[in-house]
Amino acid sequence: IKPVTIREGGTPLYRTERLKDDLELSEIFVKHEGLNPTGSFKDRGMTVGVTKAIELGMKTVACASTGNTSASLATYAAKAGIPAVVLLPGGKVALGKIAQALIHGAKVLNIRGNFDEALRLVREVCDEYGFYLLNSINPFRLEGQKTIAFEIVDELGWEVPDRVILPVGNAGNISAIYKGFKELKELGVTDAIPKMTGIQAEGSRPVVDAIDRELAEIVPDPNPETIATAIRIGDPVNAAKALRAIRESGGLAISVSDDEIISAQRNLASTEGVGVEPASATSVAGLRKLVAEGRIDADERIVCITTGNIMKDPTEVVDVCPKPIEVDANIDAVRRAVFG
Repeated sequence: IKPVTIREGGTPLYRTERLKDDLELSEIFVKHEGLNPTGSFKDRGMTVGVTKAIELGMKTVACASTGNTSASLATYAAKAGIPAVVLLPGGKVALGKIAQALIHGAKVLNIRGNFDEALRLVREVCDEYGFYLLNSINPFRLEGQKTIAFEIVDELGWEVPDRVILPVGNAGNISAIYKGFKELKELGVTDAIPKMTGIQAEGSRPVVDAIDRELAEIVPDPNPETIATAIRIGDPVNAAKALRAIRESGGLAISVSDDEIISAQRNLASTEGVGVEPASATSVAGLRKLVAEGRIDADERIVCITTGNIMKDPTEVVDVCPKPIEVDANIDAVRRAVFG
């Protein structure tokens, strides 16, 4: 079977300077997954998932999504030449992501409900009509996403960072990346596993609550709410794997407020030139909070994973940033606007 690919992966690992100095840490890297073809880490899993669908002879692929999965699935399905059906929580998905699904020809359904209800429905649809489900409950998705771990080790000269910090929504990515690091250690390529540190929004934190309360499993949140739409998920399908990844690696899980997310998003763009959507900025917001609470050692080598591109949610950016200055078309007006 020929792989269904649009040249995903190979994203940059940026060594930060101003962020590192600001937080008084020795090394902070940012793995910018927003530079994948459709603008998010989902492409890594989708190349494997859609290729597997073709191998199995599946005729239609489907998913529920907060936006990035649908954008990626629609794109890879278009490349493969098979139909895609995506279910979205109506009114809860950023326009940039909806546009991607629409332009690539997916059948897009806005349901009157949240993501967790959309996922329940799409699983029923796939069972009844034989569609191939490509949410991260599909293990082949995670096999693609674990390559983030391989790339980090490669880019660090076959060394393992002390800690990897990333957003947690449906919890597939933290599970997959942990699996990648674990496999490298089991194969003798590396001798350690980083502390997997998951960050959720305060309005959507079932994994954090389970860690804090030392629960064996999460208690689903029926009404998750946050500006970080990509992680607005109350019942993550990979929660058990995520809890295991955090606990086995000696990691942490914390939540951050929407204000902390927006602040981190703007700071990352203005100091390091890395533009990300709100959910992506939770990793940096979480790092800042952990440093403030004294829960990170100054000499740790840290990798923050940013999962989606800034253009995924341009409406949010316009809403939280200063508005453009309207000026007349003459040099005096420009001078006044620039210099005051």
